[in-house]
Amino acid sequence: MASFFKFLLIFPLISHIHGAISHKYPTLPKAAVLPLKKDLSTLQYVTELLIGENLSPVKLVVDLGGPFVWIDSEFTSQLSSTGSVKSCSLQCSMVEIKGCSRSGGLRCDASKTCTLPVENSVSRVSTSGEMKEGRVGVKFLDAMEPGSLAYIRRFLFSCAPNLLLEGLASDAKGMLGLGNSRISLPSQFSTTFGFFHRKFSICLSPSNGAILLGGSPSEIENESTISMMYTSLISKNSNIQDGYYINVSSIKISGEKLSLYPIGFVGRTKISTTTPYTTMESKIYNTFIAAYIKAATSMNLSLVAPVAPFEICFSPNEVGSKTILPNFPAVDLVLQSELVKWRILGRNSMVRVSNEVMCLGFLNGGLVKPKDPIVMGGYQLEDYTLEFNLANSMLGFSSPLGMGKKKCSDFDASSMYPMVS
Repeated sequence: MASFFKFLLIFPLISHIHGAISHKYPTLPKAAVLPLKKDLSTLQYVTELLIGENLSPVKLVVDLGGPFVWIDSEFTSQLSSTGSVKSCSLQCSMVEIKGCSRSGGLRCDASKTCTLPVENSVSRVSTSGEMKEGRVGVKFLDAMEPGSLAYIRRFLFSCAPNLLLEGLASDAKGMLGLGNSRISLPSQFSTTFGFFHRKFSICLSPSNGAILLGGSPSEIENESTISMMYTSLISKNSNIQDGYYINVSSIKISGEKLSLYPIGFVGRTKISTTTPYTTMESKIYNTFIAAYIKAATSMNLSLVAPVAPFEICFSPNEVGSKTILPNFPAVDLVLQSELVKWRILGRNSMVRVSNEVMCLGFLNGGLVKPKDPIVMGGYQLEDYTLEFNLANSMLGFSSPLGMGKKKCSDFDASSMYPMVS
């Protein structure tokens, strides 16, 4: 164990972020796990973090691209052993806070606390928050003792005013950022526990799922049936804190390539857990739905009156079944080559709004030039294993689970945590 801590000393900032493991491991744990649960009223994905000296559970909405964890200041004030971070500290400089700059010959004020911009990525409301540090606990997946507790002693997060909670799931006290910044949860975790790779995986489902820090379900469950494809994660405007993007070279519906380039299609596509359904810029969307309707009607699927918020709905032939999903056109997002494509089948493209009606779960994002031309929403991500490797900027994605394979709900981690009701 002593040699392990000696090894950790080579990591930058380790004197400021310390980890402790609650017992000695005969073998290294495979990953840390956080539970995921879908809030059906908001369609948000919610997890739980254990924070403070007493490791109090706090319910947080998962923000895949969020740069850090932020928690309601009223909840934070009730925690023991959490402290403020000074503006001149090394921790503050980790998020490139301008308060530590010495431009214009001015020295930073060591008496002030570190503040940073905080955003609710659901409501798009933003304000400033104070940086804090405190103990955070995580559960390890260990073959010898599943659910063993470990913790980060001086985890960095932000507290934010109560107004930022508007629009979040019931009882949520903030958001958990999984983005590629130096103070996101995956980054602080891998820095603290140096034997883990700098990567994380998510497995979303309509019910329960999991976030895995340092590992993936295919490694943990020894599931050879979970095959993965890989594509590069690309940056937007060279800013790693803008979220996760992939480059989609083309889109196919039932094997037919959409003619998108005449309307100025750019392949940058954002992956989001706070957007319920995939959105497309208006011109892309119009081309997409025209091709989808053509393919669907050729399969004898009949258009019916739309049901908000969806614009395209069908009455499939097999309307009497609540469990069997009728065949719908396959949507392929072609990535770096024709051999690497993200296939979206009916389970992830169609939303059943009643026994008689199913609607296309892709929405018009509006605007001619929106911030992001395409945003892949949570519904399209469900029952895929997604592995974000931050060390080499790669995204791994499985084929759709649940087709004779494990589903994301099979990786349910809620029993390891006292999930906030």
